[in-house]
Amino acid sequence: MRIWKTEVNLEKIYERCRNTMIDYIGIELVEIGDDYLKGRMPVDHRTKQRIGILHGGASAVLAETLGSIAASLCVDPETKRIVGLEINANHIRPVTAGYVTGIARPLHIGSTTQVWEIHISDDRDKLVCVSRLTIANIDKGKIQGAS
Repeated sequence: MRIWKTEVNLEKIYERCRNTMIDYIGIELVEIGDDYLKGRMPVDHRTKQRIGILHGGASAVLAETLGSIAASLCVDPETKRIVGLEINANHIRPVTAGYVTGIARPLHIGSTTQVWEIHISDDRDKLVCVSRLTIANIDKGKIQGAS
């Protein structure tokens, strides 16, 4: 069942992400289905910690990026904005090179909150991280400076 309430165009969505952290660390949006958003991120000098493995914070950035973008497609952009309330991440296994791919799927889409689960896997399709993101749907005028 299709969950999106707004236009779904990955190129337009990504265009709004130019010159942000998403762009800087190389996150790419690669696929959108009726009830999920998929993206990937390189494991390189921008996303590794000092011992050479994927930084847990980078995994959280990928998870929050995918969950937040997906959540924004589930509200009327003329009246609502989304903001993150809480994120957690369980890091399962290390990654040293290649890409990690995340898939965000909703657990709950309500009028005031949303909860998304994001599974991040490596190039061998091995689970790297499981994250849960809680979102607040707020009135557009309540975020100053938001476009």
